[in-house]
Amino acid sequence: MTNYSKLPAILVLEDGTVFHGKAAGKIGTTTGEICFNTGTTGYQEIFTDPSYYAQIMVTTNAHIGNYGIDDADEESNKIQIAGLVCKNYNINYSRKMADQSIQNYFEEGNLVGISDIDTRSLVRHIRSKGAMNAIISSENLDVDSLKAALAKVPSMDGLELSSQVSTKEPYFYGEDSAPTRIAVLDLGIKKNILRNFDSRQVYAKVFPAKTTFQEMEAWNPDGYFISNGPGDPAAMDYAIQTVKDILEADKPMFGICLGHQILALANDIRTSKMHNGHRGINHPVKNIIANKCEITSQNHGFGVVAEDIEKSDKVEVTHVNLNDNSIEGIRVKGKKAFSVQYHPESSPGPHDSRYLFDDFVAMIKG
Repeated sequence: MTNYSKLPAILVLEDGTVFHGKAAGKIGTTTGEICFNTGTTGYQEIFTDPSYYAQIMVTTNAHIGNYGIDDADEESNKIQIAGLVCKNYNINYSRKMADQSIQNYFEEGNLVGISDIDTRSLVRHIRSKGAMNAIISSENLDVDSLKAALAKVPSMDGLELSSQVSTKEPYFYGEDSAPTRIAVLDLGIKKNILRNFDSRQVYAKVFPAKTTFQEMEAWNPDGYFISNGPGDPAAMDYAIQTVKDILEADKPMFGICLGHQILALANDIRTSKMHNGHRGINHPVKNIIANKCEITSQNHGFGVVAEDIEKSDKVEVTHVNLNDNSIEGIRVKGKKAFSVQYHPESSPGPHDSRYLFDDFVAMIKG
């Protein structure tokens, strides 16, 4: 294992801001859009969430690695983040269920990180300046050459990434004797979404991102699920067309996060890049249909344009964010189709929103 504690590392932001710290994980260089997550637990779920693909993650919780790594906490089959920025990087851990240390985990997963920097100052800077690209290096400490490398990194705005993290071949999840069958369009799905369907006696067939409606319909599912995932939804014409075809066929459909944005785009609702996104496990959302509030787990850097929904005769708002009034849920008028911007499987996070899986199953049966 690398004696990382004695090795320096550097973080350079797109606007030229520089942070000096210590190497964490594999020695090397990495780039991506920098973002931050405010959750106090669930770091492994964050690392393996495909929605974070190509992003450098700043964890605002002071200690990362302190409860080790447990294979059961994986949300996909590998680390998805492009890099990690944290304050206290803990190789020693205390949890009986843990399989290994975070350092071993990062070295095996080729993850480059930086620790021992003032993450409070960094997050305040990102909140003020907005989303931007960044570069971390523990092998090259020359700021000018790092800035030159960073200048070549494409912006997340306009970037299509789901096809890079999606399954390459269809696969099944759950019991084939289950009474309900759904086709899942995998744009970067988390394992706990599939577990939530399985626990509700739903048998899922998971399809690659660019699968057409006709290909999925050949399996004769009872409903369709459009998953979460990374990148700019407006760059995903293939998925938008698939959702349009599902709507035209009048099939039951549920979308989460990126799936929510794709459903909006399929109904002529634009999406836009947020200043710095919503990433955490304590975002308050109001279900305006039920007149109830829920605390939600969120992870998105794009959102739907509220003004478009106000002018639309195709969709109506079902959920709003109580922090900034952004749109958190919609349903299509006259169709069995709805979506939410947040993560009701909430892994990590509170389970207030898991009723949405029940609502979808009830919609299919109804």
